[in-house]
Order: sequence, then structure tokens, then C-alpha cells
Amino acid sequence: MSVGGGAPEVVPEQLLAPTQPPEAVAEPEGGAPTGDRVKRGQFRDIWRRYKRNKLALVGLGIVIVLAVIAIFEPILTPYDPKEQNLLNTQQPPSGEHWFGTDVLGRDLFSGILYGTRLAMIVSLSVVILALVVGITLGAIAGYRGKFIDTLVMRTTDIFLAFPFLIGAILVVRIFGDSVQAVIIALAILAWPTSARLMRGQVLALRESEYVEAARSIGASDTRIVLRHILPNAVAPVLIYAFTSIGVAVVAMASLAFLGIGVPADEPEWGRLIGQAIQVIQIPGKDYLWIFPALAISITTLGFAFVADGLRDSLDPKLR
Repeated sequence: MSVGGGAPEVVPEQLLAPTQPPEAVAEPEGGAPTGDRVKRGQFRDIWRRYKRNKLALVGLGIVIVLAVIAIFEPILTPYDPKEQNLLNTQQPPSGEHWFGTDVLGRDLFSGILYGTRLAMIVSLSVVILALVVGITLGAIAGYRGKFIDTLVMRTTDIFLAFPFLIGAILVVRIFGDSVQAVIIALAILAWPTSARLMRGQVLALRESEYVEAARSIGASDTRIVLRHILPNAVAPVLIYAFTSIGVAVVAMASLAFLGIGVPADEPEWGRLIGQAIQVIQIPGKDYLWIFPALAISITTLGFAFVADGLRDSLDPKLR
């Protein structure tokens, strides 16, 4: 209608057409939600950067082989790894015994495979326990601050100041020689580093804009930490976790080499090396310690290479 009773206005037909309701907007091609596509794109981007590091791919291959051995060890071992034959001790590598036999007459190849499974079980258990405790305490300390932060950090200082190997020996002596005691000992001494890493990440993120926005709409502290802070703070802790697996393998082998922790009848890598020391001066017996030492080295390097690749692919500064 015109103003002042003049001729009626001509309204374009486009303005008279009904507007399309928001829910009628077509979904992205393929029907997948945009968030899922973004996540898939992020994973592809991470994998693309990871593949640039050739050593990281080598490490990933080593880890996959170790996982297969750990899972299928009972099928892969040609002999019972614990079966002793004192009439067939220290036999050199041959078609019957690929890695020879150890000082107790056990097949060394079967012992190495069994030790792989034992190392994976112990190291993964240690890292998982340490991460659960460390991430929880570090996130609480970093987000709450004040007294809780001081208490947690001073506690980590005490644990970090204590010599790692000596502390592990003391804990194992308290719980007794067993695989479970080794897991508990190493986990008790491993959580402070992950707690410090998580605390530092939370301190850097808790005052960020998206966290303040979540607070402004009334989000609870638990939701803020779990949904907004942890996903952005977990990358350094994840990288540390892969490195820690190799450290746990070396720590368990060190305890077993000293005759502590793993029972004597278990063909663990460190214990195999300790038994080989008795005959290390005898020519031709080097295989007794070379094979388990190579197993430790390859395992440690494999997880270290994977951690290095994750650092390159997850660190936004290196993209």
C-alpha cells in the first residue's frame, strides 16, 4: 500500500515467495554431518603429515609386528618357552633352534617371542595406569589451581626426585617378585611426568576464548574439562605415552637383569641377558645376549620413532 493514498507499489514476486524453512536446507552431499567430515579430514591430514617421516613409518611397522607377536605368541613359538633341558644347554643357532638354546636348555627363539608378549603386556599396563592417574591429577591441578595445584605438584616433585630404579626396587620388594609387582612399581613412578605435562597444557588452555565462552553459557567445570580442554591438551601426553612404552620395557629388563621382579622361570629379555653374563667370556656364546639385547633395542626404537612421527603430525607449529 502506498503512503498518502497514491498509486499502489509494485512488489517484486521474489519478495512474495515463501521463505524456505531452515530445516529444509539440503544436507551436505553424501548425507554425512559436517562435523564427521571435518574429523575425517583432520585424521587424513594427520596421517598425511605422519607419512612424511620415513622413520615413523618404520616404527609403526615395528609396533604392528610386536603387536602381532604378542597376540599370537602361543601359536608362533615352536617350543614351550619355559621348558628346560639341561642336556641341551647353550647350543648355537641351528635349523632346529633358530636362536640356539639358553643356559637352561630352553629354545631361545621361543623365549624371545614369549618375552615380546610379556614386555607388551607390562609396558602397556604401566603406561595406561600412569596416564589415568597423571591425566586426572594434572587436569584437576591445572584447572583448579591454588591449594590443589600446590599439593599435586609438590607430590610430583617428591616422586621425580627419587631415583627411578631404586624406587622400583623398593616397591617390588614391598609387593614381592611378580609381574604384577613390576607393573605397580613402574606405574607408581611414571605418573608424575604425565601429570606435569597435562597440568601445563590445562594452564595454557583454561583462559582461552572458547573456554570462557563455555563458562558464559553455564557449562559445568567437568564438561569444560572433558569436552573443551582435554581434547586440545592430550596431544603432548599421547606422544609421551608412546615414548614411555619403550622406557617401561627397558625398566622391566633392568629389574629382571638384577634378578628382581619377574620370576626366575620367566624367559624375560633382561633375565636372559643376566643369565648370559655367566658365559659372556666364552667364545661363540655371544648369541645368548645379542638376541635379547636386539629385541630390547628394536622395541624401544620402534615406539620412539612412532612418538617422533606423532609429534611432527600433531604439533600445529610443525605443520
